[in-house]
Amino acid sequence: MFLNKDFLLKTETAKTLYHDYMADLPIYDYHCHIDPKEIYENKKYDSITEAWLGGDHYKWRAMRSNGIEEKFITGDASDYEKFEKWCETMPYAIGNPLFHWSHLELKKYFNDERILKPENAKAIFDDANALLEGEELSVRGIIKQSNVKLICTTDDPVDSLEYHEKIKADEAFDVDVLPAFRPDKSFLIAKETFKPWFSKLQAVTDFDIQTFEDYLKALEIRIDFFHDHGCRLSDHALDQLAYVSMSNAELSVVLQKAINGDALSVEEENAFITAMMIFYGEMYEKRGWVMQLHIGTMRNMNSKMMASLGADTGFDAVADMQFADELAKLLDGILNHSNLPKTVIYNLNPKDNYVLGTLMGCFQGPEYAGKIQFGSAWWFNDHIPGMEKQLTDLASLGLLGRFIGMTTDSRSFLSYTRHDYFRRIVANLIGTWVEEDLLPHDMDMLGQMAQNIAYYNAVKYFNMGSVDRQLEK
Repeated sequence: MFLNKDFLLKTETAKTLYHDYMADLPIYDYHCHIDPKEIYENKKYDSITEAWLGGDHYKWRAMRSNGIEEKFITGDASDYEKFEKWCETMPYAIGNPLFHWSHLELKKYFNDERILKPENAKAIFDDANALLEGEELSVRGIIKQSNVKLICTTDDPVDSLEYHEKIKADEAFDVDVLPAFRPDKSFLIAKETFKPWFSKLQAVTDFDIQTFEDYLKALEIRIDFFHDHGCRLSDHALDQLAYVSMSNAELSVVLQKAINGDALSVEEENAFITAMMIFYGEMYEKRGWVMQLHIGTMRNMNSKMMASLGADTGFDAVADMQFADELAKLLDGILNHSNLPKTVIYNLNPKDNYVLGTLMGCFQGPEYAGKIQFGSAWWFNDHIPGMEKQLTDLASLGLLGRFIGMTTDSRSFLSYTRHDYFRRIVANLIGTWVEEDLLPHDMDMLGQMAQNIAYYNAVKYFNMGSVDRQLEK
């Protein structure tokens, strides 16, 4: 049966690994894009449409591919009309992970095993909305029943972190919600977002920035502010990657040009990014932070829709970057300037798996086991073949047993079922290897490995929040 207890588990070994070792482990969600304000306010949804389709550009892309008008996606159509159009799209999405994810979420949170298709739309919509009136499907209710122990949001250096402070002070909620430092706007100085962002940086630091050295001092103030609020990891989207070296004096000139709104050369842009990443690497290493790098995205490809809807609305794609040399130079530059912090590298183009799988082996160190991590199958890759490829490529080139596992990378509180999806895929892969006599049938060893990948490796690697103190006990 579809979505039965052994969904995706094709061997007896896989079933044992999943059910006996992985299924009941907590979730450690170290990278996502959910809003801490909604956690603090314990948001309740008016409809399944708001909970499911609001802000989910994965689903928006699928609906556009099905010829759905934009008014039923991001426009002013009613919640039911939008949900109905989503149900119309689902039968065409077989083979897309959205088909599995949506039905897993429907079953887990709404106890509904009906298939999402037009004839079921009204009944599913009404029944789900009735359940949303209860506390179990408020934001905090979803987090608790998903067994989430830690959440790391994604936060700009100029953010106040006020809702993180309020959540921490709320003794009625015992899940760690910590910020993650996302300073992309600090080094994308040729974009129109830079000047207003720079003004905010000066305001929140009360610091007069005249030189490149001043700029770094202001950012270190914000890094310390984040550190004091429990932050222990950063996140960078490196859509542009070329290693170019300039002196601080030259970088001060580049910074002033950006502040003035003057045009910058590509070399100046790349030099500034290089210098900023070397600076950030030093700051993170000093504080014991983890640095996350996301590589391989082309963003906002549809200029007309970008002008209409803005960023993060479903018009991004996989890039075909030739980044191996430049990334190697950057990692080596950070290493020689200070030392590499613990680093997680995610690539969006699976053709680059061997680039990362071999490059990370050049920078491992004795300070931490698995210091440089090949991040989980990300965005356009978090489906069955994408996850299996990432896992098998990592196993072939590195140490699968040190892998820190899945992260949701999501804007939806209902997406925690992706961890279950991932765990089933891991269990099935290892179970298949056992059944094919590629691994010994040593369930003590393999069960511990599966648990580490599902949860414990990430807890030990990131070392943040009360979860880690509990683990030490």
